[in-house]
Amino acid sequence: MHAIFMERAITLSLDNIKNKQGGPFGAIIVQNNTIIAEGVNTVTSTYDPTAHAEIAAIRSACAKLQTIKLAGCTLHSSCEPCPMCLGAIYWAHLDAIFYGATREDAAAAQFDDSFIYEQIKLPHALRAIPAIQQEHKRAQEVFVAWAESTTKIPY
Repeated sequence: MHAIFMERAITLSLDNIKNKQGGPFGAIIVQNNTIIAEGVNTVTSTYDPTAHAEIAAIRSACAKLQTIKLAGCTLHSSCEPCPMCLGAIYWAHLDAIFYGATREDAAAAQFDDSFIYEQIKLPHALRAIPAIQQEHKRAQEVFVAWAESTTKIPY
């Protein structure tokens, strides 16, 4: 079945090129051997740098299932997920990631995210976009309020 699901993700990415919606990426979410959500990259057509195929598929699956956790589901992507998508996959608690092309293949096609992987490893102050902590004590109050909240939904 995985080959069928991967074929669908690749077909979505090829169709996306033809439809001029965005980058050459497609992804699907599968639950119980059934495709429950699909996504394509619409970065350039929506002017949204977060509009990656994996993110679109996760959003669609969560909306369809009315949940923020996709345990019991797998993601099939035409390409190895970027760092942003990988983070979303972990937050969504997917069971597995299946991908076609590698990040090296993507880099050869001018979708190179190796810079981001390298930046993540660096101390905040040495990154190309410095991360500067401010108002730490005040910001911690938010987590105290969260811990005390009786209406929170943990994720």
